[in-house]
Amino acid sequence: MITEGFNKVICEQLAKELDPFGDEKTMIFCATDLHADMVKNLLDAAFKELYNGSYNEAAVRKITGKSDRVDQLIRNYKNERYPNIAITVDLLTTGIDVLKIFHIVFLRRVKSRILYEQMIGRATRRCDEIGKTVFKIYDPVDIYAALQDVSTMKPLVRDPNITIEQLVEELSDPSVLEGSLNTAGVQAGTSHADDVLAELSQKVMRVMRKATKLAENKPALKQKLDELEGLWGVAPAKLHQHLHDMGPKQAVHFIQRMCGLINHVNEIKLILGSERMPLIYEGADEFLDRQQNFGVNEKPADYLLSFNDFIKNNINQSAALAVVVNKPKDLTREQLKEIKLLLDTNGFTETKLKAAWRNSTNQEIAASIIGHIRQAALGESLIPFDQRVHNALQKIYALHPWLPAQRKCLERLGKQLVHEVIIDHNFVNNAFAQEGGASRVDKLLNNQLDEVLNTLADGLWGEAS
Repeated sequence: MITEGFNKVICEQLAKELDPFGDEKTMIFCATDLHADMVKNLLDAAFKELYNGSYNEAAVRKITGKSDRVDQLIRNYKNERYPNIAITVDLLTTGIDVLKIFHIVFLRRVKSRILYEQMIGRATRRCDEIGKTVFKIYDPVDIYAALQDVSTMKPLVRDPNITIEQLVEELSDPSVLEGSLNTAGVQAGTSHADDVLAELSQKVMRVMRKATKLAENKPALKQKLDELEGLWGVAPAKLHQHLHDMGPKQAVHFIQRMCGLINHVNEIKLILGSERMPLIYEGADEFLDRQQNFGVNEKPADYLLSFNDFIKNNINQSAALAVVVNKPKDLTREQLKEIKLLLDTNGFTETKLKAAWRNSTNQEIAASIIGHIRQAALGESLIPFDQRVHNALQKIYALHPWLPAQRKCLERLGKQLVHEVIIDHNFVNNAFAQEGGASRVDKLLNNQLDEVLNTLADGLWGEAS
């Protein structure tokens, strides 16, 4: 039975819930074509009332088998801004893949579990473009309660309130990994440990994807994400997949090896802030002091002294540190990652070292982490890395009477190198990916790329003239 009064109340509420001007898409399932016409008219009226007539009716369209130019309507729904609210019956239950569908509205009941899952399945595609990691179901006809017991679609997260720390603690419990608590999982062929890892991965994904989306407008957030990518060896937005692919045991080993991983995720959450729980304070504030925290060291000079002592005490224990001190041009990317992980675990980061040096000497020197290590171990002058690059390029310019195109290539190589530490063919491949990579650069330089890279490496880590 379809009554206009019921649908009017629902449409008035939907008008408050849905955004006809936004990027998120909505799909409303009706019982019949006439029912879809009714919902279209009622929803249009509700939007006009809510927005005082300034509402574009193209935002809402009926897309059923009886619609005019139905193929064009479907293409527009998939590829264009409007319509972003589609009202259908059965036509769009399968065979359409619109990543931006964020809202599913059930105004009809179905008895088929398969059809029900197909209808919900329209919204289960992730959409990084709009930061979609969840979707909403509006269910005034109570279809969810009727079919949830027989549905094979289960949520990834059992308890939305459980924290990442709690999940890591549960996953690390030997009885969960291999013991008495490692029972069968939700899906066939999986264990309880797999379920815990899936929940953990999902929570990490939501934090990191949101952070990645907002990073371009938040310099501090982007800098932190870049640091973590170098530390973890995987892009933060892909960390959840990395954990999932490793499986429970290897994921636990990875988390334990990256002993600050939970703190890093919490740092990201802190930088992101909270949209749902803002803190409102109306008291009067007064500026008292400006200082930078360096962990257990209250003063920047103490932080630098602690770093120097750490480097000197660990050179013989870390092969990677020994390479930095004795032959930095041979340092590999894996060794650099190992060094950054070692330093980060002990509270030393490139950002804090730069800040401590600036606050201690009143000098702004953008030296690389390698420069800081060599300064601590050998007393070598702390030189801005871009100056090291400049000095190294001068030596390369002196090697040959380079042609204009070759010199332009070398200048570009130098500009890219300012953001790098390891100099190898992989670096050149990435820097010149759109121009054919290292092989193309080598050809342009008359097969002298290896000589250039060796000269760069030698020039970077010699004392500045």
